[in-house]
Amino acid sequence: MQIISIFKKYALYLAWVVALIATGGSLYFSEVLKYPPCSLCWYQRIAMYPLIFILPVAVYRKDKHIPFYVLPLTLIGTLFAGYHSLLYYGFLPESTISCAYGISCTSTYVEWFGFITIPLLSLLAFLVISAAMVTFFTDRKGE
Repeated sequence: MQIISIFKKYALYLAWVVALIATGGSLYFSEVLKYPPCSLCWYQRIAMYPLIFILPVAVYRKDKHIPFYVLPLTLIGTLFAGYHSLLYYGFLPESTISCAYGISCTSTYVEWFGFITIPLLSLLAFLVISAAMVTFFTDRKGE
């Protein structure tokens, strides 16, 4: 129970930290390690990057309506990251139009413990931020 109450209390901060780590990680992979992002990676970045600016403003203003701004971005990002993960793990064929140009969406750059990949990390980040927003919203519904 204590973990849940801590999660509820710090949901906005957790979402912001996850967004910062995800953004920093994607920039590290592309700018430092020189891994070129595929087209699906770019779409996920478009959904993630604004969160590092939106979430701290919500923390500062104590904005209880922040899920209405953040959830559309995280849900779109989750769809792209989920689709990307399904492509990467071979559940969908790569012959789709989204990966027709540029680098392959199934290129392997990182595979920690044999299964943790960049698309999976992105999916987990979007899911954690979405869960934090839902928790934040439901916890403050009565206010």
